[in-house]
Amino acid sequence: MYETILYHLEDGVLTIALNRPDVMNAYNQLMGDELYAALKRAEADDAVRVIVLTGTGRAFCSGQDLNMGADFLNGANLTHDVRERYNPLITLMQMIRKPIIASVNGAAAGAGASFAMACDLRIASDKAKFTIAFCKIGLVPDSGASYFLPRLVGMSKAMELALTGDVIDAAEAERIGLVNKTVPADQLEEATRTFAKKIAAGATYALGLTKRSLYQGSDSDLLTVLETEAQYQGMAGRSYDFKEGVTAFLEKRAPEFKGK
Repeated sequence: MYETILYHLEDGVLTIALNRPDVMNAYNQLMGDELYAALKRAEADDAVRVIVLTGTGRAFCSGQDLNMGADFLNGANLTHDVRERYNPLITLMQMIRKPIIASVNGAAAGAGASFAMACDLRIASDKAKFTIAFCKIGLVPDSGASYFLPRLVGMSKAMELALTGDVIDAAEAERIGLVNKTVPADQLEEATRTFAKKIAAGATYALGLTKRSLYQGSDSDLLTVLETEAQYQGMAGRSYDFKEGVTAFLEKRAPEFKGK
């Protein structure tokens, strides 16, 4: 069904793997189209409760495929490319209510690092590497890097990484808050799956509202946040999961959430 990604759903956990290992999962037009379509498909599928984004082979994503020919090298269409090929994808990743976990198995460079940052949570292999590599080819950060990076690591560190393009390993990425946790490479798949299944078993309707609330709250004043919380709490309070959660608490049993 797809040429550049793999799509596998099991036990509420959808794994989308970028699948151009011969070029370290470099991003091209087809991959962007397929990834966007896969996320829209996941958004509409009630069986999908959490999404894992990863890569095949030795890389997560090495960023833009630079073997794009003269049109890419002349730079004339980069504004259009960013607006049409990258921005809609990053916007969708933020707006989709289902939590997205980046399982960073290897190199995440340029837009590849941006894709990892656009996910809600990040688990990295101890062999993963990160670089905000745009400056290395005379470009500026895109795909949301300018938004996510300072929020994750602070402005000073973000400026350093963006202006130098330095490569950092997984341990450093965890230390500065770029990733949530680092695990040995041979444990990454299992650790990611355990983490994803924990979230998938939760009240995912409320978790989706929580995701949206936190992102909105990071750019809002207190009064706006309080009103947003009130509105979302009303929405959550009308859900099946709220009734099930309270009933399970009163009956002293584990809840069976349905994500609705």
